[in-house]
Amino acid sequence: MKLQEITKDLNITCDFDIEVFGLNTLKDASANQISFLENTKYIQDLKDTKAGAVFVNEELKNEVPKDTIALVCQNPYIALAMASKYFAMAIVEIDGNNPIVGEKCTIMENVSIGKNTIIGQNCIIMAGAFIGDNVTLGDNVLIYPNVVIYRDCVVGNDVIIHAGTVIGSDGFGFAHTKDGKYIKIYQNGNVVIGDDVEIGSNCSIDRAAFSSTIIKNGVRIDNLVHIAHNCIIGQGSILVGQVGLAGSTILDEYVVMAGQSGATGHLRIAPFTTVSARCGVSKTITEPKKQWAGFPMMEHKSWLKLNGKLSRLLKKDNK
Repeated sequence: MKLQEITKDLNITCDFDIEVFGLNTLKDASANQISFLENTKYIQDLKDTKAGAVFVNEELKNEVPKDTIALVCQNPYIALAMASKYFAMAIVEIDGNNPIVGEKCTIMENVSIGKNTIIGQNCIIMAGAFIGDNVTLGDNVLIYPNVVIYRDCVVGNDVIIHAGTVIGSDGFGFAHTKDGKYIKIYQNGNVVIGDDVEIGSNCSIDRAAFSSTIIKNGVRIDNLVHIAHNCIIGQGSILVGQVGLAGSTILDEYVVMAGQSGATGHLRIAPFTTVSARCGVSKTITEPKKQWAGFPMMEHKSWLKLNGKLSRLLKKDNK
């Protein structure tokens, strides 16, 4: 679309015009994409951005690089949400090529496969599975009953996905107005799953708002795990049952997250970290090979000592 077509609909004054192909983050946006800044914590990203245009408020317009168009508005996040609908993908492709299925595949009854989808060799797709448009499955993929893979997602080789799991559903993205109305941010990215990954039953892995939610090679995911939009799960990591990761969480390689643990969004967990059961990770972990527990989180040894002292205090009070 032309930039001025978008800004006219959003009632934003814009004296310049460029061809716009999508939205992206300040770090990743190119000259034909729009980005935004809502939180001053990312002011340096604004100064370094290569975006063609950026939604900003009046206070930050002078921080926009000279080669980037400042789209001044009262609420940049709401403007982004409203602009995202212009780049939303079709829910179902009406036109396109029939799916390509590789040799020695077993496709059971009641499987739906969308347009332009490519399925590798030696795959098994069981009854009730839904494989959307423009999906790519590698070789030796095993899809159990009632798995749903939304459009545009990519699955590598030697992947197992157990029953009831959903890959590529919309991330939880909404901007809210002053009067409490929620405006949907269309999730225009996808999910990319590497090789040798196993995903348990009834998991949800959300598609990215921009770019990709990424599950790297060798990851193991237990049942009932939720991975939000734009997360990156590092090679060989393990996520045990009922783990929940908020958006844009990055796990480096070989992180272990035990049952019912979780992480708030926009943080990074160092390699070979172990997060104990029910621990809540609320800040970035930079030092590798440590174990954490509790909420607020602390090193596991300290958590054990704290609980030992509390137990002794309770015993004294009961005497």
